[in-house]
Order: sequence, then C-alpha cells, then structure tokens
Amino acid sequence: MELICPAGTPAAFREAVNAGADAVYCGFRDETNARNFPGLNFTPAELGEAIAFAKRKGVMTFVALNTFMRAGAEDIWYKAADEAVRLGADALILADFGLMAYVAEKHPDQRLHVSVQASASNADAINFLVDAFNAKRVVLPRTLTIADIARLAPQIRCEIEVFVFGGLCVMAEGRCSLSSYATGKSPNMNGVCSPASHVRYRQDGAELVSELGEYTINRFPAGEAAGYPTLCKGRFETGGDSGYAFEDPVSLDVMDHLDALRAAGVCALKVEGRQRGKAYVAEVVSTLRQALAADAAARPALLSRLRLLSEGQKTTSGAYEKRWR
Repeated sequence: MELICPAGTPAAFREAVNAGADAVYCGFRDETNARNFPGLNFTPAELGEAIAFAKRKGVMTFVALNTFMRAGAEDIWYKAADEAVRLGADALILADFGLMAYVAEKHPDQRLHVSVQASASNADAINFLVDAFNAKRVVLPRTLTIADIARLAPQIRCEIEVFVFGGLCVMAEGRCSLSSYATGKSPNMNGVCSPASHVRYRQDGAELVSELGEYTINRFPAGEAAGYPTLCKGRFETGGDSGYAFEDPVSLDVMDHLDALRAAGVCALKVEGRQRGKAYVAEVVSTLRQALAADAAARPALLSRLRLLSEGQKTTSGAYEKRWR
C-alpha cells in the first residue's frame, strides 16, 4: 500500500520525501486549498521545485485543489488546475464536480483523485465520478468501518485511499459547517477551519478556557492537555451531561489495522498533517514507513512513540471501529 504524506511547506515536503513517502500531497497558497492558512502552502515556483525534487527521488506529488468553487470566481480554480498540470503534478485531488469536469475536458491525460471533501462514500456516487470524469482514485470519508470498505471495494472501478493517522475530522467531509458559524470562514469554500486569527486562550481560575470567535469551546482543568479549539471537538451540554458530543479531541490512528485495510481493498494510506512542522512530518513518515515494512508483532513498539505527537497525546480508531456513545 502506498504511503501518502502531507506537506504544508517546502521544508516539510523535503522531509516527507526523504523519510520514505510514496507520494506527498500539498496545495497552493490560496482558497483552492482546504488548508488555506498564513505561513503554509506553496507558490507556483515553490511547487515546481518540490515536484522536480520528488521526481528525482521517485516520489509522486498530489496537488490538493479540494475546496468548492465560488460562483463568479471559477477562474481561480481553473487557473490553479492549469498551473498544477503545467508543473507536472502526478495527480490532482478534487472535490468540486465542476472543477472535475474542467480538468477532464481540458487535461484528459491528467490523473484525477476524488478528494475526501467530495464525501463520496457509496458505489453509485463513486462510479458516477469514474464514468463522468475518469477518476482514478477515491479518498473515502472517515465515516466508514473497515467492513464497509470491504463491501464497497468490489463494487467500484477505481482505487481506494483512506486516512490512517493524524487529525480526525468527525463531520462528514464536505459538510464542515460548524466552524463557519463561529468565524464566518468556511472550510469548504475558503479553506479555513477554526482559523488562528479567531482563537484565544485565557485563564479562568484553575481552568484554561479555549475560545473560537465569541464562543467558549472548552474548559481544561489543571493537568489536562489543552486541545486546539475546533468547534466539532468542543465540549457540549447534551441531555444534562457535559462532554464531547461528536468526538474526543484526539488523533486518528488505525495503523494497528493495516492487514485488515489491505484485505479490504485499500491501496493507499493517507496521513493528515499539512499544518504540522517538518519535524512532525519526518518522525511520523519515517515511523509509518518502518511499520509498513514490519510484521504485525513488531508494529506496536514502533507505533507507540507516535502517541506523544497526537492531539491530546491520545488516539482513536474513529469510525473504523464504530463505538458511538
């Protein structure tokens, strides 16, 4: 199975390549990219250099144009697709059907991957994208169990990629609307989820309070690791109880299920983390590369050191093993 690794900067890109990635995914420094944050991402010149570096090392580059086009501003996305193709991207990761149609028509030889943001999770939806736009791979939403994936794989006519490590988006991808209520910035349209400009921490007695916009997202007692204030991972009062209504603020880790994912028909394993630094990328990618080469008995010792790099220093299997409250 391919190891697909993140890069939010040219430095992180080089680390991912040198640490053993089969492919690195990244994006332009604009709203075509669902990780559109200050200090991250690539200019066309930087991306061209990165793609050339990766090709010399035998590593592929996937360019994420994974937001949805704004009516009247489609040229921003069209030009980004044209530029990525010109620079030699091995695949474009797309969410918007209109952009898929543009790429299929203008660049018929360009490999197209369906972004997780498209939220294509059943055979009819995926095969439509294969037939209409010649999609070669689908990145499945993080809402399916391994059994679901195994049932789906024989019914579709393209490759399957799944997230296995890193930040866990608990809402069905492509429907990430909670954050926009608090900040006015949409992850799907502007590429901005819980922007740092709207984040604030303050001390309230013995508790550390995290806020997003004008909303209190969480209160952490002394000694509890404080997570980043993402609205869907905040504490809510539901049915008289206070807790995490959607998902605990922890990271995804399903590397213990490598053999089951392979048997289910998965061909590529994706790591989340384009907002992370180069040291994180280097450690995670090199460790996962070793884990892929190791037998099942040797994996736990390798993977245990990644827990300290996870959100809240804890991990979850998420929907891969559905155990809802």
